[in-house]
Amino acid sequence: MTENHKQRIALSVFFLINGFCFATWASRIPTIKSLFELNDAQLGNVLLVLPISSLIGLPISGWLVSKFDSRTPMIVAFMFFNISLIAIGFSNSIFILVAAVFMFSFFMRIVNIAINTQSISVQKNFKRKIVGSFHGLWSTGGILGVGFSTLMVNMDVPLRAHFLIAAIFSTFVISIAFPRLMKNDRAAHGNKLIIGKPDKPIMLLGILVFFAAVCEGGIFDWSGVYFKDVVKVELFTLGYLIFMVFMAVSRFFSDKLIETLGMKRLYIISSSSITLGILTIILFPYFWPCIIGLSITGIGVAAIFPMTFMLAGMSKKYSAGMAISIVATYAIVGMLVGPPLIGYIAHAFNLKVAFVIFLISGLMLIPFSQLFFKIENH
Repeated sequence: MTENHKQRIALSVFFLINGFCFATWASRIPTIKSLFELNDAQLGNVLLVLPISSLIGLPISGWLVSKFDSRTPMIVAFMFFNISLIAIGFSNSIFILVAAVFMFSFFMRIVNIAINTQSISVQKNFKRKIVGSFHGLWSTGGILGVGFSTLMVNMDVPLRAHFLIAAIFSTFVISIAFPRLMKNDRAAHGNKLIIGKPDKPIMLLGILVFFAAVCEGGIFDWSGVYFKDVVKVELFTLGYLIFMVFMAVSRFFSDKLIETLGMKRLYIISSSSITLGILTIILFPYFWPCIIGLSITGIGVAAIFPMTFMLAGMSKKYSAGMAISIVATYAIVGMLVGPPLIGYIAHAFNLKVAFVIFLISGLMLIPFSQLFFKIENH
């Protein structure tokens, strides 16, 4: 096995375990809501901590990736990420919960920037596209996380024991993979953020991930609640699991689809799928239509992040790490606005009305993606 393939496998493990840990948290949000007796608006306030913390972590993660090889902040942040997950499980007051969620999101942001930066560096050693497969493995990790969470819920395992097991498992696996990660991938140029007139292509890519983050992050946070409160299904992790499965499978095909259809066309197809999926969930709030709707939405969301980060990594103005950091800032704002806004609208009206936000976000991907390619082709 070549060194390039060893690096790809090691990084794949980090994407997989990252998805596993995030899904472990997200799939138990309804449990946390019940434990702390939160209404939709109060849950929205707790979820608001995630993007605020991520936003604070972004400039730090950009600086770390430009200062060191991406593997160094990746492993250190991942260890603290796991500790934060344990802290969420052991929270016995709303104050401790909020502090633990803050740290969880902060270190997750550093991990995400580091693994996406390294994915662009690893891609350079392969002729065919592979970035989509990394994101597919993140989603696969998410499926495993939801599956494990479903098992824990069915067995009535306490939240603290569940999160402790997940964190110990995560730490063990990434410790084995770490030595094989790519070294010396720090970019020599384009590491400084240029304040002033924004780079238009990077800004448009940022807007695309903003809308994608509203959809993806919102569904992560609210699909379980939707299934429990609107569809009236006791196994509330099922909708989230279906969404993750279809997103994961689609991401493994996204590299091939990019090469066959081209990114310009794939953005239109993705947007149409999200719109159709969300419309089905809103108009037919019953078990099977919602399962089908989340499946279609998962297919639509799948390619947006891999495509957009790939385009950011090809920036003429910034290094891959800095470009991804800037674009990711927009994604964080999407997560800042999306999930809490869903909570507030749901509290004022209902959750079905709130899901219209996802519909609008899905539609917005078409005009902004086409504008980006128009600028790039001139």
